[in-house]
Amino acid sequence: MDEIFKDLKIIELASVLAGPAVGMFFSELGADVTKIENKNAGGDITRTWKLSKEDTDTPFSAYYCAVNYKKKVMMLNLREQQDRQKVYKMVSEADIVIANYKRSSALKLKMDYETLKSYNDKLIYANISGFGEDSSRVAFDVVLQAESGFMFMNGQPGSPPTKMPVALIDILAAHQLKEGILIALLQRYKNNSGAYVSVSLLEAAVSSLANQATNWLMSGHIPQQMGSMHPNIAPYGELFKTKDDKSIVLAIGSDTQFQKLCSFFNRRDLSDNLSYSTNKSRVQNRTELYEELRVSFESEFAENILTFCHHNFIPIGQVRNMQEVFLQEKAAEMILSENVEAFMTQRVSTLAFRIS
Repeated sequence: MDEIFKDLKIIELASVLAGPAVGMFFSELGADVTKIENKNAGGDITRTWKLSKEDTDTPFSAYYCAVNYKKKVMMLNLREQQDRQKVYKMVSEADIVIANYKRSSALKLKMDYETLKSYNDKLIYANISGFGEDSSRVAFDVVLQAESGFMFMNGQPGSPPTKMPVALIDILAAHQLKEGILIALLQRYKNNSGAYVSVSLLEAAVSSLANQATNWLMSGHIPQQMGSMHPNIAPYGELFKTKDDKSIVLAIGSDTQFQKLCSFFNRRDLSDNLSYSTNKSRVQNRTELYEELRVSFESEFAENILTFCHHNFIPIGQVRNMQEVFLQEKAAEMILSENVEAFMTQRVSTLAFRIS
C-alpha cells in the first residue's frame, strides 16, 4: 500500500497531533510529505514533550515521533518573506496543504487558502481548528474532552471528571479531515478543481458521541460515570479478577452468550434466573449479577476462561498493559521503525486497514 499515493505531494503546516497524524497517514501510503516547522521556536512544540525517562540528547520526543514518519522536514520562519516564498513555490507544485490555523493566524502569515490558491487553483487546503476557524480560543485535547461531554461521562462513579489517556479528540478530528481530503481528491479527479476542507475539534468530538448523544436527544438521559460499563448492555465492561490475578472484561451482547458463559462456570442458577435471563433484566440487576459472577471468576484461571470463551464466541478480553499489547502478533506487525536525525525511532502505523 506504500505506493498508492506515490505521485501525491503534500505540504504540512500543522503541528502537535491532529494535523501531523493526517500527514503521516498519507506518507505511509507513499505520498511525498514535507513538514514545515517553525525554526524560531525550535520546530514543532511536541519535540520538547519528553517523558522524564527519555534521552535528553535527542532533538525530538517519542510523542513527536508518533505522528511524524517518512516526512521531509524544513525549518522555516513564515514571518519572513524569503521563507514564505519557498512555501509558495512548493505550493505551486503541491496537491494538498494540511494546516491547523485560526483564520486570523493564517491571514497574518499569508498562509490562508485564498493566498495559496492563487499559486495553485487545484490545491486542496485542509485545515483543523479548535472551536471553528473564527474562534480565538486556544484548544488542546483535554479542553475539548471537557467541552464535548467526554470527561463528564468518563471515570468511575464518584470520581472527578476524567480525560481519556490518549488525545482522542485530536485523533477523531484527524480521521474526519482524512475523509474530507479523500472526498476532495475524488472530486478533483472528476472535475479537476481544488477545494477547501475544514473540521473543528469540537465538531469531530460531538459527531463521535454516538449512542450517548441519542440517549440524551431521544430519552432525556444524561450519561453518568459508569467506569467501563455500558448503559444499555450487561454484563458489558464489568471487570473481574481471576484465580491467577489477571483482569478480565466481559462484553456480553446476547442472551445466548450469557447462557454459554454460565455453562462454563456451571451456573445454571444464573442463566435460569428471571432476574438475569434477558439483557433488560441483567441491566436492571447488574450489581447483584456482578457479585455472583465475581465469585465464579475468582475460582478459575484466566487462560481456561479465555480459551473457552474464544472457542464459543463469547466476547471477552484480558486487560493488557502496553508491553503486553505488543506481545500480540497483530499489534507487533503495526510497529514502524525509522532512522530520524541519526536516531532510531519507532511508532505505530496509522493504517489499520488492508486493500487487496
